[in-house]
Amino acid sequence: MNIDLTGRTALVTGSTQGIGYAIARGLAAAGATVAINGRSEGSVDRAIAALTTDLQQEGTDAPELIGIAADLADEEQASALIDKLPDVDILINNLGIFGAQPALEITDDQWRRYFEVNVLTAVRLIRAYLPGMTARGWGRVQNIASDSAVVTPAEMIHYGTTKTALLAVSRGFAKEAAGTGVTVNSVIAGPTHTGGVEDFVRSLVGDEAPWDEAQRTFMREHRPQSLLQRLIEPEEIANLVVYLASPYASATTGGAVRVDGGYVDAILP
Repeated sequence: MNIDLTGRTALVTGSTQGIGYAIARGLAAAGATVAINGRSEGSVDRAIAALTTDLQQEGTDAPELIGIAADLADEEQASALIDKLPDVDILINNLGIFGAQPALEITDDQWRRYFEVNVLTAVRLIRAYLPGMTARGWGRVQNIASDSAVVTPAEMIHYGTTKTALLAVSRGFAKEAAGTGVTVNSVIAGPTHTGGVEDFVRSLVGDEAPWDEAQRTFMREHRPQSLLQRLIEPEEIANLVVYLASPYASATTGGAVRVDGGYVDAILP
């Protein structure tokens, strides 16, 4: 399948590392102009340099890469980003925070912080960019959710709750965009191998074992329902996101599309 996104502009939030970086790389490799977002100028600059090198090593001519440092949980910084990038064709709301916390110890401030970062940033950007997409008659919005949206983890219910909310956000805005040529979907990502997840795995199973052994222990003890029986690589998430951003996915909207390694034990989420 030859996916060509030449002429399209994409914004990937939280794209200086992990899943967001892999998504940005995939979209850029397909020819899109990609805006890289992180909280600091340094992290954005490093990501752009790394992405340019990666694409060159693959023999791909690097398209235009736009760096925008902004903490999107801050309304003023989010507004500044929108001013710098007033129109996008592809919006990937990847930004999110997670962490383990005993359920009865999650404070009101932590609940608010998780909602503001994981949900409200997505709503804010959809509200800003969806009208332009619908006016042009083409657009793609994707909210990166998680298996935790459906299988709420006992060790981080505040995180799971925000990802559940993203499924509703996606479905609702898909209805708002009905009949316009714009699709809105959520992507249910399963347990994925990122630096942050490595730290999370170590916090649960300890630092002593080699990584491969620690990963297997984590999956066996904490994610036993995974059919893949390993962590998903970020590029595997990105492959689905790039497809959903393409013209080939024109009939997929309002969905919660799974790339979860069979983690969610259901035919439908």
